[in-house]
Amino acid sequence: QVQLQESGPGLVKPSQTVSLTCTVSGGSITTNSYYWSWIRRPPGKGLEWMGAITGSGITYYSPSLRSRTSISRNTSKNQFTLQLSSVTPEDTAVYYCARTKTLATMSLRDGEWGQGTQVTVSS
Repeated sequence: QVQLQESGPGLVKPSQTVSLTCTVSGGSITTNSYYWSWIRRPPGKGLEWMGAITGSGITYYSPSLRSRTSISRNTSKNQFTLQLSSVTPEDTAVYYCARTKTLATMSLRDGEWGQGTQVTVSS
């Protein structure tokens, strides 16, 4: 079965760019039947969809984060990456990658998810 694993720095400073990588096994990120997505959960808040990349490499972004978000992929490594620039403490959250059937999903019931990785923005 497909498995996803997030990796990246746990602590970053304000104004920096956060880069998180999702490593996928058991399925190819070039598969067009799914969206390869990034979702986050700030402390005490609900899930927030950030963006996704399709099996063809087309990207979609949340309007509220589009100006600061970039999603890319490395097909040879079966990985896709989130970059979030100009971070502030409000970006502190658990960040998840997921393989979902629905674009902009807000449900843990949709697809397969990684375990999440904590990102804390602090000076």
